[in-house]
Amino acid sequence: MEAVDAVVRPLQEFAKDSVRLVKRCHKPDRKEFSKVAFRTAIGFVVMGFVGFFVKLIFIPINNIIVGSG
Repeated sequence: MEAVDAVVRPLQEFAKDSVRLVKRCHKPDRKEFSKVAFRTAIGFVVMGFVGFFVKLIFIPINNIIVGSG
């Protein structure tokens, strides 16, 4: 009986926690969704510029190091 209880109890706790999580979650409304989408887009743009400038700086440095031989 203890072996069955050791398997069933964690599953019951997991099910209870899952139900509690689903009840607390909610879909974002239009305002919240647009705010998240805008911030994500800003993040993509910033990371794109960072990557572009890193490439812009390191390509000439790499050519100097490799091309000097």
